[in-house]
Amino acid sequence: MENDKIRVLIGDNTAENGIRLASRLREMGVYAYTRKNDGNVILNSIIKDAPDVAVINLSVPEPDVISIMKKSKNTLTKAPAFIITSDIKNSFIERQIIENGASYYIAKPFEAETLCSVIKSVARKTVAPDCTDIEIIVTDIICKLGVPAHIKGYQYLRTAILNAINDRSLMNCVTKQLYPSVAQQYSTTSSRVERAIRHAIEIAWERGSTETINSFFGYSIKSYHGRPTNSEFIALVTDKLRLQIKAVQPINNIYQ
Repeated sequence: MENDKIRVLIGDNTAENGIRLASRLREMGVYAYTRKNDGNVILNSIIKDAPDVAVINLSVPEPDVISIMKKSKNTLTKAPAFIITSDIKNSFIERQIIENGASYYIAKPFEAETLCSVIKSVARKTVAPDCTDIEIIVTDIICKLGVPAHIKGYQYLRTAILNAINDRSLMNCVTKQLYPSVAQQYSTTSSRVERAIRHAIEIAWERGSTETINSFFGYSIKSYHGRPTNSEFIALVTDKLRLQIKAVQPINNIYQ
């Protein structure tokens, strides 16, 4: 149903790119629409249409993206998650954008499939009990466990879990298979993936809700003294989600 889809506003620096991107996202089950690359037009649309996610180019004319994010959050009870796109790959700019409220910063060029995955990872949409979209289910779980969406480890952990669900054999050799599979997707190194995931789990364990963690893992978590390792955490979440998916629909070969 249309109301169940993630609603995404696209504000690209060219109308042609925005329309093409919105069309591809709609093909992938996301309700995407475009607005003129003008700060006031985008801000007014956010307030009026209340999208779940706003994808805005860094070069948007006044008001700039930081002002748009701040005004949206000051005006709305539930502001959208913001994904900022840019022609510039710069870690300093990325850090500034994230610290000012964006959920994700993505440099061009990128595939529509990549953006769709990011959208599903940051969308603040209530997940229905019978939801079968594995990306949305995984995103919902790690958010509830207390992993912040703005840190690198969030995306790496989410992708690692998705990869492990799609290919169970990856859990047999996490260091030599699972981490490299994630690193390849993000053009980074296995060691950085490992460190970022460890940091994400540490934050969840220190700042997340103990009640939520216990309710999700059940008695299995009592076998660990302190924080579980990356492998243990991913294995626990993966096994839990396999059972959840199996309960909702007949399990496909991809999950066997």
